[in-house]
Amino acid sequence: MSFPTQVLPDHHRHCDDLFVAAEESAQRGDWAEAALAFERFQGQMKAHFAAEEDLLFTAFEAATGMSAGPTRMMRHEHEQMRSLLAQLALACEAHDGESYAGVAETLLMLMQQHNMKEENILYPMCDQALGAVAQTLGSKIGATLEKGYA
Repeated sequence: MSFPTQVLPDHHRHCDDLFVAAEESAQRGDWAEAALAFERFQGQMKAHFAAEEDLLFTAFEAATGMSAGPTRMMRHEHEQMRSLLAQLALACEAHDGESYAGVAETLLMLMQQHNMKEENILYPMCDQALGAVAQTLGSKIGATLEKGYA
């Protein structure tokens, strides 16, 4: 298997686990733990976006000449998720469980749909377009994401 079908889907699951931990803490009203869990989650989401946008998407666009296709849509969805992350941060700071739950539900639906598109459409396209370059790129992305697994 090549890099995108190995590293990034595993990181999706890692981010999902961090999301659940933050949401459970917020549901319990343990705002100190929710803040810590949310920071871990948000940090990993930002690292994931950066790895894709700065490394994978850029390499894919260079290899294919395609910048108005799937990578544009994924970047747009990343922006939507960044906005929702900012709203979650505000709800967490305000200890507003109702707002946190509502925004978290929206973010969860967007993440699930987004990850399915990446894993089933974009990553296989990257595998095909990048070939052997994907392995080298995988090392760079893996190093970027690895520190978040601690």
